[in-house]
Amino acid sequence: MSSSRRALYQAAGGVRKRASKLRRAGDLALTSSRLDFAGRLAASQRLLRSRIDRRDTLVEIIRAVHATLEPVEIAGLIVERASVWVPAPCWAVVSADLSGQLSVLSGRGVTEDNGDDVRAVAKWVMDRGEEFSTDDLRNDPRVRAQAIGAALALPLNGRARRVGALIAWDRAPASQKPKLAPRLLQSVNLLLEPAAMALDSALLLKRAEELSVTDDLTQLYNSRYLNLVLRKETKRASRSGRPLSLLFIDLDGFKGVNDNHGHLYGSRALVEAAGLIRSCARETDVVSRFGGDEFAIVLPDTGGEGAYAVGERVRDRIAAHFFLADDGFNLHLTASVGVATLPDVAASADELVAAADKAMYQVKDSGKNGIQAASAPADN
Repeated sequence: MSSSRRALYQAAGGVRKRASKLRRAGDLALTSSRLDFAGRLAASQRLLRSRIDRRDTLVEIIRAVHATLEPVEIAGLIVERASVWVPAPCWAVVSADLSGQLSVLSGRGVTEDNGDDVRAVAKWVMDRGEEFSTDDLRNDPRVRAQAIGAALALPLNGRARRVGALIAWDRAPASQKPKLAPRLLQSVNLLLEPAAMALDSALLLKRAEELSVTDDLTQLYNSRYLNLVLRKETKRASRSGRPLSLLFIDLDGFKGVNDNHGHLYGSRALVEAAGLIRSCARETDVVSRFGGDEFAIVLPDTGGEGAYAVGERVRDRIAAHFFLADDGFNLHLTASVGVATLPDVAASADELVAAADKAMYQVKDSGKNGIQAASAPADN
């Protein structure tokens, strides 16, 4: 046989093999569309193994997850890759914050209706470090779930702890539990290991950064972070021509709480006050403990009128609150609030702080429990 004819036969053979693979993939897709989650997973295991066992798949995921230090982005990459491996319509990566509260870092198909169920599955997986599989969440005694559907979840193991859980589920129940064959499960866990390590490192870094800018008692931002934000927002406001406002808040009569009930109860009252003040702010605002019983709120893109309204809300909520009610005291406190707005009364971060502080002390000097807007320098 001539070399040209041999090459022709080889090319034809390659075309037939590729066509055969395409037919098999098409048949699998057609069959899978008629199956529940467990059936699709069982039918696709050979194809999954061919994808997962390739060396370049491991290299690809290692490169992807180490390209960022943001936990949410790493979690999104895990969801993106896993959704290619396992035929499930809904996905989530769940992890815990500093307080142990579970949250969805990245999800597809996660809603308010099924969010609690997703976290319940994640808690089970993270507590035990085991694979979770169910044909119907609502009927599974291991979790108290309201949603109907089949689910498969795997632990994400960091260096010395379980950093989270990867959850795949279908909103329809299945005829049996969706399972990965032992060898395929081992391969999937091998791929997830570097991703979990990267997520662990990113979470630890983020938590260290949060601790460096967070007040230990109230969990608000500290004065160090307040100064950084003020300088950044002042520059941004100056460039854009948008207003920037600052509130200074001082608790009236707080010294009496410490003197009459002790510093432990004083600290609890500060935590309650912090919660009230935070509840008055938007997500884009920065709420901080300035020091002692003084607080501050940075209000980007907010003029004097809007800032004054926020200050009134803070004052009203503090005045209406019964402090230390759980401890049987029902104490009343009030607040003195100073408001300053850039560029109306200040041209820099330092001037804004000085103007808000001065306005707050004007309230103190005039009887407390009020709000005062700083006046322009020409009016002083």
